[in-house]
Amino acid sequence: MGNSTLTDMTLLPGVETIVAGLAAGSSSPGQDGKVKKKPMKSLYLKFFDTAPDGKSRICRLCRKSYCMTTATGNLGKHLNNRHPGYHQLPEGPSFTAQSTVQTTMVTRSKKPHVPVRARAQAQPQVQSQSQIQDQPQAKVHSQPKTKPTVDIDHVNWLLLRWLIGSSLPPSTLEDNMLIDSCKYLSSSVRLWPKEKVQEITLEVFRSMKEDVKASLQSISSRLSVTLDFWTSYEKIVYMSVKCHWIDENWVSQKVLLDVCRIPYPCTGPKIFQVLMDVLVSYNIDSRVLACTHNNSQNSINACHGHELGRELESRKLPFCYIPCAARTLKVIIEAGLENVKPILSKIREFILQTNSNQEMMEDFKHWTEVYQEGSWKLPFDHSANWSSDYNMLDVVKKAPNAMDSTIKKVEEIFGPRDWVLSTAEKSVIDSLHLYLEPFFKTTTNLCNCKLPTVGLVFFFMDHVTELINMSKNGSSHDSSHQEWLKNIASDMSETACKFISEAYSIYTFTAAILDPRIKGELIPETLNSARNLEDARNHFVRDYSNTFQAVGNGHGAQDTTEEAGAFSFAEEIIRKRRRVSMTTAADELSQYLAEPPAPISTDALEWWRGHSSRYPRLSLMARDYLAIQGTSIDPEELFTSKGDNIHKQQYCLPLSSMQATMCIKSWMQSGYHFNFQSTIIDFESLVKSATASGDIDDSSLLHN
Repeated sequence: MGNSTLTDMTLLPGVETIVAGLAAGSSSPGQDGKVKKKPMKSLYLKFFDTAPDGKSRICRLCRKSYCMTTATGNLGKHLNNRHPGYHQLPEGPSFTAQSTVQTTMVTRSKKPHVPVRARAQAQPQVQSQSQIQDQPQAKVHSQPKTKPTVDIDHVNWLLLRWLIGSSLPPSTLEDNMLIDSCKYLSSSVRLWPKEKVQEITLEVFRSMKEDVKASLQSISSRLSVTLDFWTSYEKIVYMSVKCHWIDENWVSQKVLLDVCRIPYPCTGPKIFQVLMDVLVSYNIDSRVLACTHNNSQNSINACHGHELGRELESRKLPFCYIPCAARTLKVIIEAGLENVKPILSKIREFILQTNSNQEMMEDFKHWTEVYQEGSWKLPFDHSANWSSDYNMLDVVKKAPNAMDSTIKKVEEIFGPRDWVLSTAEKSVIDSLHLYLEPFFKTTTNLCNCKLPTVGLVFFFMDHVTELINMSKNGSSHDSSHQEWLKNIASDMSETACKFISEAYSIYTFTAAILDPRIKGELIPETLNSARNLEDARNHFVRDYSNTFQAVGNGHGAQDTTEEAGAFSFAEEIIRKRRRVSMTTAADELSQYLAEPPAPISTDALEWWRGHSSRYPRLSLMARDYLAIQGTSIDPEELFTSKGDNIHKQQYCLPLSSMQATMCIKSWMQSGYHFNFQSTIIDFESLVKSATASGDIDDSSLLHN
């Protein structure tokens, strides 16, 4: 009996397909030669076509050619080794190579890819010639229906997508339990080694980066970037650089440019150099209008130390840097929670125990109904973020009786617990809950906001500053803990004042007034000055009033040609028109600011989409400035449990996988195709092919 075959397809360039296995066994002795030749011919030769020249035979399944003098036994070996299960294919001329053979996933592979069968399926199909003789040909198709083919390449591509989507390192595929699970499904499956996964991932990263770079070149507006920093388990500091812009359809767009390692020691000049390398690699270093950083001291040194500002100012390009409002707000809130951490620890312990005990959850629900203390979503959120902390304050404030009764029952069974809050502790929580409620509403609005523009972010931060100043001046509604709240407000005030000094500038003022919901009425008083308005007007007239500016800049070098006189005359006409345009442009800005702001619930980009024809020049400026980000990361990642998984992934990935994995995952989420050496891998078709009743041509899974 012959051995089963195993085909291990490799997709790395220059690596050939490896085929392991033995051919079918030779015929049994003692059989008459004329008797065994006939079934061989009828069984094997029908799978081969005679070439037009009559000198060779061509396999109908894979188009491999053999000399006409090749023994039919060797043809049988080819079928057994390369096409196990061939005898189950339908008879007659109706079947073709297209319906029975799959090509390789990557079209650059020199050898055609052959579907791989499981060992349990392959072994009974490889028969000796004597067995073929004894078995009537008509019974060839009466064998039980076998399992569908398992394509090794498809399995590994899908696993690669899983690794990237889950932010797992390539070494995950070498886990024995994963390997055993795959072998249980099919013994023929062989997972790629981590070195191959790493090489393919890097190649995909390079290919997709070129796609991102090409897409950025078609953008006509100015760009803004945001920076975020974190430290992995290897104590390596990373910086992510994201690009933001508003497209011609007034849709906010963003894309991750890169995830870079910052060499030790992480200083401002090194951050600046890494950032400039990223911007230059995408050819957008002269198109950046603003940079929003994460408030870390090193990023402050890189930006506020004028490293980046000086570089762009030397090119005579407008540029501003902005601290992250969300991180500032987080620091402010943490100052308010600092003195109640022991009480929060008690509440958290109660929450954790309740979530892990179904009976406690049922008891809590029962007591909330008895005491009419509202309806609660269980299990409780116990993640380490501001939203969870406030929910814990909410439980004590709104369901104190249900909490006490639930703890009391637990103590009756298991003895005293340390979760019971004293009357004084409950009083402190009540006061703090009342004081922090506006902060919670602010963060909730930021998280739910479709586009947190600079104007909207400043509007909320101005409200927070007013609340802090009221408490600092002793104007709090809660007189029982007024002195304590004044001390908290004093710490909060320092952070708020620092943010104002760093964030308020002519550029952020311009971005704020171009938000139709804010304009000049809702802008913070310390930012709303006549000087800022005049500077913004001059900037608008200088850079956006001339509709011929792009054309003039594009042809500025041609004045030295023979047609210099003609261009000089043309410039004179342009200057005349420019004077008219400046007056019209100034009227645009004045008319825009004279109208009342749009309702706060208005979509700012939708507003500009509908009014861009009314303010044609001002709308160009709005596209640039509304792309400036008030926060360096999505507020949801900072204040809710959404950021927990992201932080885990950032912490756990090794250096060899961090950049490629994080970038590819983000690019796929942004709509870019999974691209391997200019070949797009269609994962949806891969999944469909696994459940299809018949074989599927791999060319349908590829898009060159």
